[in-house]
Amino acid sequence: MRKVSINIALPKGRFLGETASVLRRAGWGLDGYHETARFYRLKSQKFPNLSAKVFHEKDIPVQVAVGNYDLGICGLDWIEELLVRYPSSALVKVRDLGYGDGALYVAASRSAAAIVAELQAKPGIIRMASEYPNLAESFMVNLRLRRFSVFPLWGAAEVYPSESCDLVLIPGRAEEPLFNYGLVPVAKVLRLSAFVIANKNSWETKNLGDVLASIYNTNPVVRRKQPSSTAVVRMPEIAGQGFPGVDEGIVRLALPDGHQQVPTLSLLSKAGIRIDDYTSPVSNRRPTTSLSGVMIKVIRPQDMPLQVANGNFDLAITGRDWLREHLYRFPSSPVTELQDLKFGKVKIVAVVSKNLPIADVYSLRQLIAKRLGPFRVASEYVNIADKYARDNHLGMYRVIPTWGASEAFIPEDADLLIENTETGRTISRHNLKIIDTLFVSTACLIGNTGSMSSSSKGRRMKSIMKKLQTAVEDV
Repeated sequence: MRKVSINIALPKGRFLGETASVLRRAGWGLDGYHETARFYRLKSQKFPNLSAKVFHEKDIPVQVAVGNYDLGICGLDWIEELLVRYPSSALVKVRDLGYGDGALYVAASRSAAAIVAELQAKPGIIRMASEYPNLAESFMVNLRLRRFSVFPLWGAAEVYPSESCDLVLIPGRAEEPLFNYGLVPVAKVLRLSAFVIANKNSWETKNLGDVLASIYNTNPVVRRKQPSSTAVVRMPEIAGQGFPGVDEGIVRLALPDGHQQVPTLSLLSKAGIRIDDYTSPVSNRRPTTSLSGVMIKVIRPQDMPLQVANGNFDLAITGRDWLREHLYRFPSSPVTELQDLKFGKVKIVAVVSKNLPIADVYSLRQLIAKRLGPFRVASEYVNIADKYARDNHLGMYRVIPTWGASEAFIPEDADLLIENTETGRTISRHNLKIIDTLFVSTACLIGNTGSMSSSSKGRRMKSIMKKLQTAVEDV
């Protein structure tokens, strides 16, 4: 009798090492699943009917909930982030795996911390920033705050208080360096751990017992207690001084983290702008500068357009791809490109499986016309992907948001990928091919149009632009 196939989604990132150790002890024989792995599809030697795929952790609960995967391993934080918004999702929390302990904390700046009662009594808008916007909103609602707003982020939330927001919801341990950013915990929202999850239909109809038993029987630390529902756990009361603002004449400049740090620093140096401790190995997100009247924070380039639009920053160095992604969603946004900085060149491309007999978007459209069901487009650029599908008349389509490792989605979980690439080598290595180039993106300086109208701030911003323009022309 032929065994039914079982598909499992495994995490990249923070839980990869410990998850790989658990599965080695379970004898799965996933030789390609390790810290330096470059391939996303794996087969188990122990369970011939088991196939594994490696995802960005945040994508795993969604993929399991929609039924693309029978099982998944990921953090409880991303599970609850999905369930707090979609409580009827077809997702089963199966078992706590006993590693990755930590917590989600609501935190505030040490200089502006407040007890929960003070937050509830504050007359203005309480602003919270987080990678977990659904859990953040749930926290604010549960506190019955009068007025609040939540800034959804891709990461680096710890650097936003107190100038750009009042609170953040971030993962970590209260006793560890998380709070070296000058933050103190206000509340503990959720205990963190790695979990096995299952699709509800698969859980009820497929025999998953042997696969799960191999994990439980060889890993004694696996916990049998089911997680409680998300709840606020109050921290000891912390006296506060209220929420400070920033002097109106100060220019707030956002610089990118990650691989764009080195070329950004190089350009700033050529412009005669000294930035101290920007590329620090300890990831300092508040570097100092030789520019008078300028405050700098290091954040994710993906977050910059929205944060400039919200008025949290006046200037930012990001990619034109992320600016366009923002403007496609908010065409009336007060964010504008001020300068092309000429570095960080990537192409935004449309990608399909090499096995498809198509070479361009026209043959793709013909292929779609012959198929049944919605066409699936996966991308980190949700709004760019949506516009591309509409403009090219790709029939009934569905955009699938991803958070990285997007090459893994084709062909099983998506039909088309909108992705960025420098050389195309990674795309080719994953048996994919480029059929169209949407546009070329480079780093650019963006700004808030309202900030430019301020006399003192506007002068400082124009001075920075002039220095950068001179450096760009000299390259």
